[in-house]
Formats: sequence, C-alpha cells, structure tokens
Amino acid sequence: MSVTLQITKSNVAVLVLSRPEKRNAFNSEVIHELIQCIEHANTLDIRALVLKTEGKHFSAGADLAWMKSMADNNYADNLADSMQLAKLMQVLASSPHPTICAVQGAAFGGALGLIACCDIALSKDDAQFCLSEVKLGLIPAVISPYVIKAIGERAARRYFLTAEVFDAHTAKQLGLIHQVTGNLECALDNMLQTLIDNGPIAVKAAKALINDVANKPITDELIELTAERIAKIRVSEEGQEGLTAFFDKRPPAWQL
Repeated sequence: MSVTLQITKSNVAVLVLSRPEKRNAFNSEVIHELIQCIEHANTLDIRALVLKTEGKHFSAGADLAWMKSMADNNYADNLADSMQLAKLMQVLASSPHPTICAVQGAAFGGALGLIACCDIALSKDDAQFCLSEVKLGLIPAVISPYVIKAIGERAARRYFLTAEVFDAHTAKQLGLIHQVTGNLECALDNMLQTLIDNGPIAVKAAKALINDVANKPITDELIELTAERIAKIRVSEEGQEGLTAFFDKRPPAWQL
C-alpha cells in the first residue's frame, strides 16, 4: 500500500501518499488507493481531510513507467484509465469535508490537479510547480476543470502552453496556493486549529453553499435558496449554540 489514511485525536483524517522513491508519482494502483481512501473519508464524521506526501517532493504527477505502458494500449484502455484519474479528482473536489493539502518540493503535472481540488492549499516556500504535460506531447486534460477554476483562464493560457516551472510565490499570486510558509507543519497545524474552532456543521454547510452558488446567475431561485440556508442554520442546534455563546461571551460547545 502506497496510501494510508489515519484519524487523529482531533478527528482529522490524514491521507498520506508514500512513494518517495518515485517522487510520489501516481500510477493506476496509487490512483485506485487514493480513490478508496478519499471515498471512505467522505463517509466519516470528521473535521477535515488533509492530503500530504512523504519525502522531498509532493508529487511528480504521473509515473513515467505507467505512462509508457499506457502508450502501448489502445484508445479504449487509455480512456478507461483516464476516467479513473477523473474519478480521483472528482471525489476529492466533492468531499463534504474541508480539504487541505500541504505541498513541498516539486509538484508537477497531475499533482496540480490534486492541489486545485483541495479547499485550502499550503506550500513550502521553496516548492516548485509545473503543468508539464506539453513537454511530453500531452495535455493536462483531466485536471483542467479544477486548475482553470483555481488559476483562471488567463493564467492557464500561459502555463498550460509553456510548461514553465514557477515558484511558490507565483503559485500564490495565481490562486493555486493560499499560503506560502517556511514551516509547513506549523502552518498546517494552525490552519487545522482555525477550522476546528468553527462550527463543524456550519463549515460543511458553508462548503456546500459555495458549490451551489458559485458561477450561478443571481436569480429569484438563488436568492430564495440563500435565504432558506441562513434561516435553517439560524434555528439549528449548532446555530443557536453559536449565537448564544457569542452573546454570553463564552466558547461554544464544540470548542470545549
């Protein structure tokens, strides 16, 4: 097994890809393991899902030996294989939990898809990024919906076409990374604590709200949906506890 999933005392699921000898590159087996672990985590009552990798580099993207073997297969086999990668991106992007990735070293190719699928992305200050597919005569097709949503069409027009390597600060400017830090573990711990301090049901509801509202026209139906969401959560047990705790100037029950 190259992928492990552990639940911490803080009720956080930590998903670790451990294939450092291959720069944490993924093949069909790794993709299958990641899908299984993420799908399982999505069913759990947890506060967050963290994606990490072991070793010097976050991920080199697709394993070249695997890519070579796929090149010898027919279109149908390649399509089925690509659909598995698409499923990996989808199950991560659609997780009901807050998702955080911690990036170190190199993040190339498909690895940027994993980063873009996470809600919050943290990066070591010396990390490097590259949408490297065109250097191999390929395209970043499966990850493109998520990466373009993260960095925008204008930036995609440059980095999809040039396969330039860019640093962590550029990744932050593009919107791929939220925070650049010299101490990745400390930044991850602080971000997790920030999330855990918030209402657990409200955090998941806020994520669902983003998915339901983003890029939608402001119609009467959307206005009604948002009004219904806030009304429902105000009268919920967690909403009542949060408001009462605020006015009583005490920590809410979920922080105790």
